[in-house]
Amino acid sequence: MPSFSCIADDVLPEMRLDRFVAEKLKLLTRSQVKTRSLIARVNGKPVKISRIVQSGDCLEISWDEAAPSGLTPENIPLETLYEDNRVIVINKQQGIVVHPGAGNVCGTVANALLYRRLSSGGVQAGAAFRPGIVHRLDKDTSGVLIAAYDDGALAFLADQFKNRKARKLYAALVQGIPKAASGVIEGNIARDSHNRKRFSVSCDKGKTALTYYKTIRSWENPPNMAGGGRGKPCSLLLLSPKTGRTHQLRVHLRHIGHPILGDPIYGDPNPRMSLMLHAKSLSIILPGETEMRTFKTPLPERFFKYAWR
Repeated sequence: MPSFSCIADDVLPEMRLDRFVAEKLKLLTRSQVKTRSLIARVNGKPVKISRIVQSGDCLEISWDEAAPSGLTPENIPLETLYEDNRVIVINKQQGIVVHPGAGNVCGTVANALLYRRLSSGGVQAGAAFRPGIVHRLDKDTSGVLIAAYDDGALAFLADQFKNRKARKLYAALVQGIPKAASGVIEGNIARDSHNRKRFSVSCDKGKTALTYYKTIRSWENPPNMAGGGRGKPCSLLLLSPKTGRTHQLRVHLRHIGHPILGDPIYGDPNPRMSLMLHAKSLSIILPGETEMRTFKTPLPERFFKYAWR
């Protein structure tokens, strides 16, 4: 059972112990505080996690290990950009799912991370280890992805995403040429009332979403991957999402009339073209550090096959 002790400082007024553990100590996420049977003593006395913390309190905290994940380790190659004993940053390839779910119980990034940790001796066979997927990329989106190897690292990184401190930059090839070379796209994102598998921009439902874009280059007559000749006008955009809603970039670009090329859900399906969306860089502070690091990846080959010849 992991444990931690400290003297509380920098405590906000009326701050509960569970919130202090998640937001100040960053030992666990808020959801983990609820599921890991956290036990606490304050100034030597057992307390509930709802107790208000005061500056100067002596805290002793323990919690359950992660439950066995049920994952099967799989030797799936990963392109590693950075790794230490607490986190890993990879360049996720297009076509691989990040975490197991309905219809995808194997062949995921999580399966690959478990195999990697077992092979390196970072975790013993049979131990309760669950790769900490901090954020997700769609199956057909490639690019920078960070994951945590322990609860504290997961909480530390997740806090930066939650509070919009992590900086993400994407590249996308889109249909058409935006009238403004740069701009901002605002609009709540909610489930599409006509198709539960899709999302759409809503005036009064869903969650707020904000995306900045900048046009890097445009083509009036690009090569046509669908079979010779020239294609329709398209543009290469850099996208900076300030929120992290499901399908945010894909929904926002469709909303302004420039869906991402190769998008089978929000664009015009093209069997010869895959989704032209790539997580190009991620800037974030790693556990134990104070300065932000930036992890970058080049544009994948599929971008060049479409517009550069």
